[in-house]
This record gives sequence, structure tokens and C-alpha cells, in this order.
Amino acid sequence: MGAEAQKSTAATAHSAEPSTSHSEEAAASHSEEPQAPVASDSRESAGESGTDAKRRGPDRNGLVIAGATLAACAGLVVYGVINTPGSKPDAKAAPSAEVTYEVTGSGTVDISYRALGTSGTDAANTASGVRLPWKKTVDVPLGKDPVISIVLDEKGGQARCALAIRGRHVQSSTASGEFGRATCAGELPAPE
Repeated sequence: MGAEAQKSTAATAHSAEPSTSHSEEAAASHSEEPQAPVASDSRESAGESGTDAKRRGPDRNGLVIAGATLAACAGLVVYGVINTPGSKPDAKAAPSAEVTYEVTGSGTVDISYRALGTSGTDAANTASGVRLPWKKTVDVPLGKDPVISIVLDEKGGQARCALAIRGRHVQSSTASGEFGRATCAGELPAPE
């Protein structure tokens, strides 16, 4: 019996060893189980980071939209400042002189004359089929000679053009007959 007891103790010890190894496996599996949730936690973290990425996407889109909206508003403000009626050059703001053109007489004439245009630059202006008398005061850029030309129509007549710079008479000329012509011109000093 002594030998049998030793065998039995050895078997128990042997069986205890496997059972210990089973418990070690169980412990390892238990230790793996917390690792599995850790892994799933890391997946959840990855999911959360994916959610964060999803959240960052709309946030970035929101920033892009906000930036575009801000740029559009700034553009409208700049356009409004630049395109304000008070910011456009006034006809008087450009260096110019006041010139009065006058045509008197009988008949119908075509008239061409120099004046400061709406853009603030020198411009040629015309008026066709004008019944007389006719008078116009305009600004002419300094350095450009004021000039007025008249042409009577096929019915003829007699017409006189006159030019005054800053209220002072400078020149006059007369046209008569069919398609009669006359031109009046003056001089303006160049701007300083």
C-alpha cells in the first residue's frame, strides 16, 4: 500500500499539475478576457476616433463654409466701399475749366464739342438735328483745347457758334448756306 499511496499521490500531484495548468490556462484565458475587452475598447477607441474623424470632417467643412462666407462678405464690403457714389471722381474733381458753348441763328445744325466725360476723361460729344438757339456749359480737362463745330443741314440757314472759357468770350464763327460749317476753339493751360 505504501507504493500505491505514492502512486496515488503522484497521480494526484500529476493530476494536480494538469489541473494547475488548467487553472493557469483558465487564468490566462481570464487574463485574455480582459485583454479582449481592451482590444474591443481599442476598437471602440478606433470607432470613437472614426467618429472623431467624422466629427472633424463636418467641422472642417463648417470651417471651409464659414471661411467662404466670410470672404464673400468681405468682398461685398470692399465692393460697397469702392463702388460708393461718393467715391467716384466728381466731374469737378478732375482738373478742368468751365466752358460755355453757344449756337445761335436760324436753321437746323449738327453740333460736336469737347467736354469732360462721365469717366472723368476727355470726351467728344455730338448732338444731331438741333433747332437753334442752343447753349451748353461743360467742364473741359485742362490741357485739352475746347472746340465746337457746327454743320447746317441741306436746307441751309445761318448759324453762329461762340465759345467762352470761365465766363470770358474767346471766339465766335459763322456758318451759312447749305451744309455751311463753322468751328470755334480756345486754349486751356495744362494742369499743374
